Amino acid sequence: MQLKRAATAATAPARLLFVHAHPDDETLTTGVTMAAYASRGHDVHLLTCTLGEEGEVIPADLAHHASDRENTLGSWRREELRAAMSVLGVVHSVLGEDPDRGLASRYRDSGMAGTPGAEHPDAFVRADLAEATAMVGAHIRAVRPDVVVTYDEHGGYAHPDHVQTHRVTVAAMAALSAEAETQADPDKPDTAVGTMPMPALYCVLTPQSWASQDRAWLRENIGLDDSAAMTDHSCVVLPLDAPYPPSVVSDAVVTHVVEEPTLVELQCRALAEHRSQVSVGNGYYALSNRIAARLSGREGFARFDPVAGQLVAAAPGAPRHTGLWGGALLGPPLNPCQGSG
Repeated sequence: MQLKRAATAATAPARLLFVHAHPDDETLTTGVTMAAYASRGHDVHLLTCTLGEEGEVIPADLAHHASDRENTLGSWRREELRAAMSVLGVVHSVLGEDPDRGLASRYRDSGMAGTPGAEHPDAFVRADLAEATAMVGAHIRAVRPDVVVTYDEHGGYAHPDHVQTHRVTVAAMAALSAEAETQADPDKPDTAVGTMPMPALYCVLTPQSWASQDRAWLRENIGLDDSAAMTDHSCVVLPLDAPYPPSVVSDAVVTHVVEEPTLVELQCRALAEHRSQVSVGNGYYALSNRIAARLSGREGFARFDPVAGQLVAAAPGAPRHTGLWGGALLGPPLNPCQGSG
């Protein structure tokens, strides 16, 4: 199926839409890519599916916001998200947010698998798939992106809301593809897609070689020896042979990369705005589990076919593409150390 593209990377700025589950996910997993495109004058958008109400609070002075106390963490994290996206220069929305009706979001953070949060009637993991798909699809139509980016089918590390985010984003893209196919049939009337180009869909993945290098870097820069998991600077450094999350894949699976180490400083500034959830160190961060993760300035992706429901394999012997839209990032960042905030 041949789908229309409105322009090429060489003739017009790109518009990218990142779809994430909770505030901070966007900066943790795609912050470098968002900053790389925004800093070059491209139009970068974020859709966040919940407000992260079930997040585990790190600073003691914010502990009262937790879901088992005042239950105000969602509104606090909405403001953290607003500040972080100001740093990166990203336009941001929350799924179902309607200030005129007093709605902060349609869905609530489900929490980790097996936790009470999943039983809440508005938990994202309990969402009606057709309703959530329609909402994401409507947002894609409104934004009209060239590129849509979300998690792989495992949600990066199997968080239920991340898996659900992948599920509804892929379903929305598949519905748009079906409408585009109908529109292309001269015997059928135009559909709601109208003249909108069909976006390219990408999933976030990490090459195994990068993950191994990052873990070795952490041990050299934070850990003291190579014998076992250890603590230093209030963080845990995993041993080199510890299991990796499912988003770490064979190098050959990753077809597109963004490598911008000069933007790590900007990513750190944005992450620091998510202080209820993230502790930021010198080139690394940790969540409430205190496990250190490197901020390496590089992020990997692969195209995903929403109709077939699977990753698009690279052609044998094909090199990786640098960048997403058009496979290229043109020119250096305009302001590599300064966002709009």
